[in-house]
Parts: sequence; C-alpha cells; structure tokens
Amino acid sequence: MKTLDLIIIFGYLIGIVAFGSWFARKQQTTRDYFLGDRSVPWWAVAFSIVATETSTITFISVPGIAFARGGNFQFLQLVLGYLLGRIVIAFLFIPSYFRGELLTVYTLLDRRFGSKIKMVAASLFVIMRNIADGIRLLLTAIVLAAVYTSFQPAANAETITIASVVIIGVAMIVFTYYGGMEAVIWVEVVQLGIYIAGAIAAAVILINSIEGGLSTAMANAAQYHKFSLVDFSFDFTKTFTFWAGLLGGCFLTMSTHGTDQYLVQRYLCTDRPKKAAAALLVSGVIVLVQFIGFLFIGVLLFSFYHPYSDPGYTAATVTSFPFSGGDRVFPDFITKHMPSGLSGLVVAAIFAAAMSSSLNSIAATAVNDLYKPFRANRDDRHYLKISHVLTLVWGVVQIAVALLVRHRNRSALDQALSIASLINGPVLGVFLVGTFLRRVSEPPALIGMGVSIISMLYIFFATKIAWTWYVFIGSAITLVVAGLASLAFTPAPKNRQDELVPESAGK
Repeated sequence: MKTLDLIIIFGYLIGIVAFGSWFARKQQTTRDYFLGDRSVPWWAVAFSIVATETSTITFISVPGIAFARGGNFQFLQLVLGYLLGRIVIAFLFIPSYFRGELLTVYTLLDRRFGSKIKMVAASLFVIMRNIADGIRLLLTAIVLAAVYTSFQPAANAETITIASVVIIGVAMIVFTYYGGMEAVIWVEVVQLGIYIAGAIAAAVILINSIEGGLSTAMANAAQYHKFSLVDFSFDFTKTFTFWAGLLGGCFLTMSTHGTDQYLVQRYLCTDRPKKAAAALLVSGVIVLVQFIGFLFIGVLLFSFYHPYSDPGYTAATVTSFPFSGGDRVFPDFITKHMPSGLSGLVVAAIFAAAMSSSLNSIAATAVNDLYKPFRANRDDRHYLKISHVLTLVWGVVQIAVALLVRHRNRSALDQALSIASLINGPVLGVFLVGTFLRRVSEPPALIGMGVSIISMLYIFFATKIAWTWYVFIGSAITLVVAGLASLAFTPAPKNRQDELVPESAGK
C-alpha cells in the first residue's frame, strides 16, 4: 500500500464521521434517534440488513473459511437455514412489531408476560451484542495493523493492533453518538456498494495474479475438495452439516433477525409490516449471493498462496499458510497485492463496516427496557441525553472486549456466531413460548429461560456440540420447560395471550 491508500482510508473515515454528525440536526427525539422517524425506504433497510449481516467479520472470515484447513463451501448449508428463517419471521413475528408504538422488540415481551422477562431478555442482548461486536472491532483493527506494517515492517504488530482498536472504536462512538439509527442505515447502504465493488475487484485481481488464471484455481479447488457443499451426517459436533445448517441456521436467523434488537430496529424504521417483510426477504437473496462470492474469494486466495506452502503440502496437512489463522489471509492480500488506490478503498469499506455499529441498538434497549422502568415519567429530552451517554459507555465496553480477545486464534466468525447462538436460544425460546403456548404466564416462562441459560452454558463449556445447534437446543429447552412449568401456575391473563400471536391466528 502507498500514500494514496492512506489518504483514501483516513479521508473516508473522516467523511463517515462527518456524515454521522450531519444527521445530528435531525435527532430531536428518541423516536428520531432510534427509528429515523419511521421514514426510511424499505430498499435502504434491505441493504442495511445485508451490510449488517455481512460486515467486517464476513468480509475477512468467510474467505478464510474456504482458504483454511479442510475449508470448503459447506458453510452455505447454514445460509439455506438463513433463508428459511427469514420466511418464518416474515409471517410469524413482523406483524407483531407494528402493533402500537414500539421502540424495541423486547417491549413485546413486556406486553405478553411482564417487565421481569423483558428485562432479562434485554440484558442478555446487551451482553451478547457487546461481546460479538467487540470481536468485529478487533478484526477491523487487524486490517489497520496490516496496513501500517506494510509501510513499517519493523513496527510492533501487537502495539499497532491495540492502537487500531482504540482509534476505530473512538471513530465508531463519535459517528453513532451524533448520527443515530438513520445515519447508520444510510452509511450501510453506501458501505454495501463499496465493499461489493471491492470484493469483485479483489476477485478479478486474484484471477489475474494466479499462474494459469481461473482454470488453475478451479483445478486446485477440486483437488483439495474446496467445492464440497453438502454433508448429510448427523454428527452434532460438526459445525457445517445439512441438518445443522437447515435447522440450526433457521433458528439462528429467527433469533438474530426476529428477536434481536440490532436487526429488528431496522424493520421498525419503516412504516408498515409489508415493507419490513419485503426488506427482510430481499436481503436474504442478496446475502446468499454474497456468501457464495466471499467463499469463492477464499478459493482464489488458496491458489494464490499455494506456491508459498511447504514442499510437502498435501490434503492431509492443509493449513492457513503462511498465516496463524484464516482471518489474516485476505487482509494480507488487500494490503500487499492490490493496486494502490483500490486497496485503500477496500480497507476503508472494512472500516465502515465496523462503524455501522450496534451502539444505537444497545442504547435503545438499555434506555427503554432497563432504564425507563426505574426512571419513569421523565421528559423525552432526558431519555435522549441518557441515550447519548450510554452510546459512549457501550462503545468503551466494545473496545475493552476487542483488547481482551485479541490473542484468540479461533475464527472470529466462529467466535461471534457461537456467542450469539449461546444467548439467543433462550431469548428466541421465550418469544416462541409467547406465540404458541398462550396459557403460559411470566413465572414459568422465566423458569424456562433460566433452565435454558444454565443448560447452554454447560453445553458451551463441557461438550463438543457445534454452535450451529445452540439456538435450536436453547429455544427447545425454553419451550419445553416453560410448557411443563405452566402446569403449576395460573394461566396468563386473557388480555396478554394474543400479544405475540399473528393477527390472522389470533382472530
């Protein structure tokens, strides 16, 4: 990388922060700050969902999956579940989001069960999202460190990574603090176009850089089974199988896109359920195409770096040569082998992906679901001020998480999704309880969540069950335990039983 790349990168960072600050003039109420006054077009929401779902972690980790040891296209089995989950959400959950004035999805739990279960679910979201996005921040810092060391090879990579985490984290905080949710969505629309163009450019350059071009890359991929797509085994310890992908991916998407404020908040920026459903379903098609593209880039990277492997390289000894982990291969190519100017633009897009953060969603949840119950009847300006303060606080927390996990060699995508899956299962489970077990009141629902959380912690630390099954198992435990526990409690009041039921089913 050259000086031109640094100019593009820092110019883009400054531009993004300025863009977010420009939106500050529109943030007069909490409705403006969290929902963009519900006036955002559905297609912008669709692009925002895609950009959120395929951000820095996807840009870096998914190519690493196809590149690394035994890597192949079996990750796409999970994407099939993603598509199925979207269809379920569109019919099961989205109609409920537009009943009355809703700022966070956890308000539905308050209406259906009561404030206690809402606060538990909201707290789990805050914890999970800060950890997952701290990991995403670290990945972006790895790219910035790679950029700097390409200029200064003698620089200490550890020190540069730490400094990068802080710099990017501060920029993320400033942008989100001033811009609110509407600024986040529009920046994600721009970001999506930039990193898709960058990924296509990287693929073209890779093909032209491989001796023998595309035919050689395809031959290498076939030799090492990179295009293996389906695994019908029933091995619960394997991350990517057909059954784990279809069932696990479906339930994972139902949780992340149906009960997680980070994505549900985007639907709420539209003004009607049909627009929200259209945004969600269209985003699924785009995501599928994107994942195929990023995995293919991993295959091209595999062939590009093949000459640097050990002479005894065989299918049995495939490693992420010459890197300590697959997450580092694409940043290396971007910073060292892409043309000046283009590499700077791609790195800038990666930074933008990190700064389209969850801080606004976490602040919305913390204020509306965790703060308001103890500070009720304050004016809206007070809550807006607290929202800004909490945006700052959670930004600092994510920086701390990034610094704490920087020595982990495990794939960042794997880390982030496993953490999300661990906690989202119990939360999705209680939404399903509210939808299908209308007799269940708050106490048995809390018991179901509690047993599920304890069970998932045991599974996470004491078993080898793959994370792709976590949400399915966690939600099933919540559903079964809550149903059984309800036999010992008074049924939920009639005025609460229909709160999570689709309108057609409730009639």
